[in-house]
Amino acid sequence: MGDIFVRIMKILIVDDEVDICEILQYNLENEGYEVDTVNSAEEALELPLQEYGLFLLDVMMGEMSGFQLARRLKADSATLHIPIIFITALDGEDNLVKGLNIGADDYIAKPLSMKEVKARVKAVLRRVNHGDRSHDSGQNHGQALMIHADRRICYEGLALDLDAKTVTLDDKELMCTKQEFELLSFFLKHPNRVFSREDLLKYCWPHDVLVLNRTVDVNITRLRKKIGRYGKQIKTRVGYGYCFERCD
Repeated sequence: MGDIFVRIMKILIVDDEVDICEILQYNLENEGYEVDTVNSAEEALELPLQEYGLFLLDVMMGEMSGFQLARRLKADSATLHIPIIFITALDGEDNLVKGLNIGADDYIAKPLSMKEVKARVKAVLRRVNHGDRSHDSGQNHGQALMIHADRRICYEGLALDLDAKTVTLDDKELMCTKQEFELLSFFLKHPNRVFSREDLLKYCWPHDVLVLNRTVDVNITRLRKKIGRYGKQIKTRVGYGYCFERCD
């Protein structure tokens, strides 16, 4: 239990603007977190990254961008399950979708509101607490779930190609709709963590489309049927939402 506490409370900020690092560090330390800062992705990679409970990554940095660093983190079983929040001056839905597809948990636009930053950090860590088994030893998790450098997510007999937008079950392609694909990839990127219907609508549906909460239930019912024996691992947490319960 002590290990979980340390990882949740320790935050790494990676931003090439020293002033922003200092402001974020000051405000988050006042909230009770232990905060380290570095000014490049390359510096971050020199640290024992598995010891952190959250990464705040600037997108536009020197030679290696925040997106590239995030891909490295998600490809390593030791850091795969540590949540990521992107902090960036980039706007536009394409950048938001790109960050979320990499596996980010949230996205904050510059100029920063410290009130918003604190709220989003708390919200992400609260979601992590709903699925605290994701903080167990990374060795077994890495064997069950792999996010490959060529942008494939594999969990036992399930495989998702994030570029080709295909899903296979035991090497047989499944005919999934766009929303079913988005839901499944999101669940597999964030196993053992509970998300409300509102969370799933935010991260898995286009922002300019009006949909009802009931739409989430319908799509999850269809997805459970399509993924065969893995359908039972999409759990309903009454009063909270849904999660993909990984059986390691």
